[in-house]
Amino acid sequence: MNDDARDRAHWEAVEEATELLNEERFHEALVVLRDVIKQDPLNPYGFHFLGIALFEVGELEPARDAYRACLRLAPLHLGARIALCHVLRTLGDTREAVKEGLAALSQAPGDSDALHAVGLAYVARGDKVAARRYLEAFLEARPEFEVATEVRAILAGLDQPLAN
Repeated sequence: MNDDARDRAHWEAVEEATELLNEERFHEALVVLRDVIKQDPLNPYGFHFLGIALFEVGELEPARDAYRACLRLAPLHLGARIALCHVLRTLGDTREAVKEGLAALSQAPGDSDALHAVGLAYVARGDKVAARRYLEAFLEARPEFEVATEVRAILAGLDQPLAN
């Protein structure tokens, strides 16, 4: 099987799960995705979408592991790398979150999702200067109104002194 046919087969294998994810039926998607991976443990999309489903049900460590598995199979999977950055930040591993976010940016310079992820990782790390640089670059990409409003609030908060 050539690479295009393999990739198409990997996508087809996760179609049902992606529909369940879109319908926010995360637990059902988990069952389907685990079956997909059991049938083909080399399917990077199976691991990527498994990471999404696990994150949505609050299983952060397994989500992190699923994204890492995806990246072992498909090192250039930008969505998995950005998602891994967010999960690591949420888990409090800000050093690794920044590392993954910067790797995403080196792969896709100027990508708004990667800029957002790196900016939030730097906020969590307490590096206001770097956070401001990446979040302002994110805003220059003209994101959706809701996300832009959240980022503007974060940027405004960076200027506030810490309360005692």
